Amino acid sequence: MIVRVGGAAPYETRYGYSRVVIAGDRALTAGTTALGPVGVLHPGDAYAQARSAFGIALDALAGAGVPADRVVRTRMYVVDPSHADAVSRAHGEVFGTIRPVATLVVVAALLDPAMLVEVELEAYVGERSAPAGAS
Repeated sequence: MIVRVGGAAPYETRYGYSRVVIAGDRALTAGTTALGPVGVLHPGDAYAQARSAFGIALDALAGAGVPADRVVRTRMYVVDPSHADAVSRAHGEVFGTIRPVATLVVVAALLDPAMLVEVELEAYVGERSAPAGAS
């Protein structure tokens, strides 16, 4: 079974993707940045952007019925290697007791130059029924 769950990001509809996809026993988030209703949150602060992005991604998983302790893999993309420590610190604060496998990669750029970090989460959910409101 594949379940697609939408979020609030304007890019989802425009570019045709879901915030969370549950496929069998896995739940995957789309790449998530610190994008709020009026633009990028916390300009210039990689730590705060990472905390926001993790929060948005975890909220999306929770909305699909997947608790944070089911996260088994994280991926972090930063545009500046000097931000690695700040983003990793945020990761440790959010996932320190869960301890998923993690990857942090330096990339050339993200969609908006104000975006300093993008994250992806993957969770193990086991077989289950579709959450309410999913398509």
